[in-house]
This record gives sequence, structure tokens and C-alpha cells, in this order.
Amino acid sequence: MDSQPTLFGSVPSVAGALFSEDDRYRLFARKVWPVLAGTRAALEKCYCPDNGRPGVEPVLLMGVLVLQFLERLPDRQALEMVKYHLGWKLALNLELEQKAFHPTVLCYFRQRLVENEIAGTAFRAVLDALQEEGLVAKRTRQRLDSTHVIGLVARLSTLDCIRETLRLALEELGETLPEKERPDFWPLLWERYVENKLDYKSAEAVLRSKQKQAGEDICLLLKWLDPLPVPVREGRQVALLRKVFEENYTLDESGQCEPVKVRGSGVIQTPHEPQAQYCVKGQGKARQSWVGYKVQVAESIGEEGSGNFLTSIVTQEATGSDDAGLPAALHKQKGMGLEAPSELYVNGAYISAEALARAEKENRELLGPAQPSAHKENVFGAEGFDVKVEQRRAFCPAGKESTQCSRLVEKQSGKVSYRFEWSWQCHGCQWREKCVGTNQRHRTLVVGQYHTLLQKRRREQNTPLFVERMKIRNGIEGTQSELVRAHGLRRARYRGKAKVDLQNQFIGAACNIKRWLRWLARQIKGKAPENSPPRGCGGLELAFCG
Repeated sequence: MDSQPTLFGSVPSVAGALFSEDDRYRLFARKVWPVLAGTRAALEKCYCPDNGRPGVEPVLLMGVLVLQFLERLPDRQALEMVKYHLGWKLALNLELEQKAFHPTVLCYFRQRLVENEIAGTAFRAVLDALQEEGLVAKRTRQRLDSTHVIGLVARLSTLDCIRETLRLALEELGETLPEKERPDFWPLLWERYVENKLDYKSAEAVLRSKQKQAGEDICLLLKWLDPLPVPVREGRQVALLRKVFEENYTLDESGQCEPVKVRGSGVIQTPHEPQAQYCVKGQGKARQSWVGYKVQVAESIGEEGSGNFLTSIVTQEATGSDDAGLPAALHKQKGMGLEAPSELYVNGAYISAEALARAEKENRELLGPAQPSAHKENVFGAEGFDVKVEQRRAFCPAGKESTQCSRLVEKQSGKVSYRFEWSWQCHGCQWREKCVGTNQRHRTLVVGQYHTLLQKRRREQNTPLFVERMKIRNGIEGTQSELVRAHGLRRARYRGKAKVDLQNQFIGAACNIKRWLRWLARQIKGKAPENSPPRGCGGLELAFCG
């Protein structure tokens, strides 16, 4: 693509005086556009060189997507900005008479990025540029937190999900099977699930009977499909129907179908978005429930004047834990050339004995409050004991040393734990009622092999120094608010985990670009003399690609 516009057809030559030196569109053209142009080699593999008509320049499409998420616009409005907005034309190195393309081109381009597994190209390119500018170091202090992403789906009840999955399977089979090959019960199922809808005002007993009936109909349909060819019985919607049936029904000894009483975690919530999962977080007024995904956001903590920038964005299932999200975020940063942060500030959901041990082994500091141990009410928990796992010794709240230590290893997971016992010391102890359970003869305590680190953190987190240091973590809450309010992180635009991750990567790139442009504008304002008018840009004064 052309790196330099023509003299009389370019935006700078015609309307350059409208954009000051610190204008974000001018800065985008000067700093960000060359970075996006550098991704062309990675984007080339999305296209065939000699197949059909020429496609729209991929770097231009990448720039449009970045600006789209930067200003939170839908596809059609983004293409209107490309056609009519001088600032967008300046930022994207376009001629005034640039012809617009159809909004569906953006849909196909996003699909190409997903299929070729290069959804994070823009985010990585911007992060590399920030490293070259000296704004993000390879090893920095960081903070990490997660938030939920609501899927682009409607909330369905269990019965609605089952009936909708059955409807889609019937429609799929209706397109592949001729009428003469359909079973005798086909008209009944078609009328029951395709032509009719569920009456939400029905009594609870009626809804339960309909759920059981739906299970029997699915069972009948799947049995009829078993001897048919593989392309018919293993279609996309039929395979989804099999999974929904397994998650919601059981077969008794007589072969009768019965609905399950308790559904497991991670079950399909809607056939239109099978990957979106239901999750509940918090309790009471802070309780949140959603169907969708979770995203981990890591941010650098720069020195004064350099700013803070996102270093990784990881999309998880909604039921994914923060404990698993931490190594995933660090692994993604490693793939982008960043080292593990020297200090990582997190909340209590990321802190565990294993996480602290892993951080110590990798020579980094994981800062966050540890969760209290699980224990019965009015009974001393692990916090009341002084445990020295390495020495196989433990002291109870009364100061008495344990009499026995056993090493326990789980066969399946290989997890190691230690069991401490106080046999005869508990008899006549003044703390017996608050330490020993009613059905126990003496006190026992089971801890993990890294309990020493966890015990140390639980003690130091109550000190004023630790509380003061943890104030740095609060900045990630403002970052998440910025991502949600300014860029739409909280709600998915697309369906499927891969496309939701694509959205999150572009949101992260847009946030970093916005912060980068603001930093550049402050630098320009700081160097410019007071009361100096903004300079225009005429002719070839501004080279967009360097």
C-alpha cells in the first residue's frame, strides 16, 4: 500500500491546519500507523495471493478495527467514519476520495484473524512499540485482576435450552434428510418443537412433564439416528443435542429417561453459544451471576511520567479460577518477550500456598492477602497454630508441640500434605473447647507442603507496611472501569470464545494506544513554548509511515 499520500489529494495538504501537533489523529498517523503497517507480513497468510479479486488492504482493515474499538463504534458507523471523517482519513493514511467498502468486510477480516490464530497481532505490535519507546520494560512491576464478560446470548431456563437444542437439531436434519427417509414420529416432533413454543405461564407440574417429555423425544430421536451414516448422525446440532441430553438426563435400569436433579458446572446454557458458561461470584448484595466468559487483565506499574500499560489480556471460561489465570497471563507475556514481573499485586483469589512457592522459585514477589483457612465456627483454624513444615513440628495455640507428623500423598494428583496430631496434650487443656471438636478425642491439623509461606503471608498482611504497599493494587480497578466504560469490555460483541478473545485483544490494544497518545500529547505540550499557535501540516511535511 502507498506509504505517502499524493500532494493535492491528501488530508494534510487540504485540511492540515485543522489538526494541531498534539491532536490524537495526527499522533496516531505518526506513531501508531507505522506500527500497524509493520504487521502486514503477519496478515499476509490470511489471504491467497492468486485467488479471486484483490482484497481490501489488510493493514487498513487492522487500522479500522483499532479505531473502532478506540472510539467504541459498530461496524457500519466505523465505515461511515472512514468515508466522511477527516481525522480517520488522516490517521489511516487515506486519500480524500478513498472509496469505502462494505461493513461485512470487517466481519470476514475478523474471521480470518481467528482462523489463522493471530487475534493478538495488534496488541503485540503496540506492546513491542511501547517497549522500543522505553515506556514498558521487559521486567516491571505489575498488577493483575479479572472481570466477567457477558456473552452475546439470552438467558435460557433448562427447559428452554433443551427444547431450543432439539429444535435446531430437527431443522438441521430436515435440511439433510429427504421426506421419504424421515421416521414416522417426525411430524409430531416437528410440530411440538419447531412450530410451537413453550407457554411460560404453565404450571410447574406441566413444565416438569414437558421436560421429561423432551428427554423421551430426544432419546427416541437419537436411537433412530444410531444406524444412519456418520454425516447425518454426527451433524453439528445433533452432536450438541447428544451433549445436552447427557448433561440433563439419566437412564434408569429399565431404560426410562429421567431429568437430573442437580446439573454440573460447565454445562451448556444455550445452543446458540455452547462455550458460554454460567458462573456466580460473591454473596449477598455483592453476588453476581452471568453467562459468558472471564478475562484476566495485567497492567504494568510504570515509574512517574512513563504511564501504565496493559501487558497481557487472557480470556477464560466463566468458571475458570483466578489461580489458573495467573500462570496463563504470565505465560502469554513470556510469549510476547516480557519477563515475569518483579512484583505482582493481586487480590486474595490469586494467593495460595502453591502460587507463593512458584513465585519464590521464579525469583519474583507475589503480593496479595491470603484467604483465611477453612474451619468450623468457634474452633481455632490453622492461623492459630505455629507450623514449621520443614522441621515437621507444630505448636498449638496453648504452645504445646505436636506429638506426631504424617506425610500424606494423593495418588491421583500427587499433592503432598502433612498431618499433625496432639494426642495426650489436649487432655485438661484450657483451650480444649475452642480447639478440639465435639466428636474428636484430640486435635489434628492437616496443612500443605508450602504452608510455611502461606502462614508467613497471613501474618505479614496485617502489618501497616503490607497494607501500605497493597494500595498500589487499587489502580487496576480504575483500569477495568476504563476498559468497561470506554471500550465495552464487559459485554461480548461476538459469539464463541475465540471471537470474544479477539474483541478483548483489540480492546487492550486500543487502551494502550489511547494512553500512548495521551503521553505523547503531554510530551509535546511540555516542550512547546507558551501561547504558541498549533502548527499546521501542509504538503509533504508529515510522513505517515515514519
